[in-house]
Amino acid sequence: MSWRAAVITFPGSNCDRDMAVALERVSGAAPIRVWHGDADLPDRLDFIALPGGFSYGDYLRSGAMAAVSPIMRAVAAAAGRGVPVLGVCNGFQVLTEARLLPGALLRNAGQNFICRDVRLRVETTQSLFIAGYESGQEIAIPVAHHDGNYFADESTLDRLEGEGRVALRYLDECNGSRRDIAGVLNEAGNVLGMMPHPERAIDPAHGGTDGLALFQGALGALVGA
Repeated sequence: MSWRAAVITFPGSNCDRDMAVALERVSGAAPIRVWHGDADLPDRLDFIALPGGFSYGDYLRSGAMAAVSPIMRAVAAAAGRGVPVLGVCNGFQVLTEARLLPGALLRNAGQNFICRDVRLRVETTQSLFIAGYESGQEIAIPVAHHDGNYFADESTLDRLEGEGRVALRYLDECNGSRRDIAGVLNEAGNVLGMMPHPERAIDPAHGGTDGLALFQGALGALVGA
């Protein structure tokens, strides 16, 4: 099976190449690069990634302008058909602003930009994105954000917890996120938003490889489907 992935680039994206490198390393096939102003996605996509960065300079709200880019209509339609969509950092912000995921990403509680490795716990493996990990596994992945404070009301948080849609949780205080949530899934489990950068943890030369299993698990689940 040939794995066709796409990486969306917005004005201000700065992790799109890192994401493309990670996807090619795992699959052996270079992903298709898609510009935010395109109206359509390539045919027969198996995976879509929204990378980190500062889309539109984080003007207005982080991810708010990118969420109404033309390509996001196609991304939402693909997600509705079950195509896996991964949003990392700014990509997570875009997914919440586009209402593909609940909640919002606010300014970090300490009002500072955070750039360091963080310890995470895998909370569920009931998604192809987390299939390469074990439930309860502790991993270390870098973060780099100023607006990573995940917020949702109590009823939404209770629903996410009850439905097993909290994918990753910070083990150390990071940015003020409610219930230490670092990543959440949509109801179908095919859309994941996370603040940590798995694409920056795929090579020992980068300091760790704990992000590699996310891409390997997703590829394995898709190839085996």
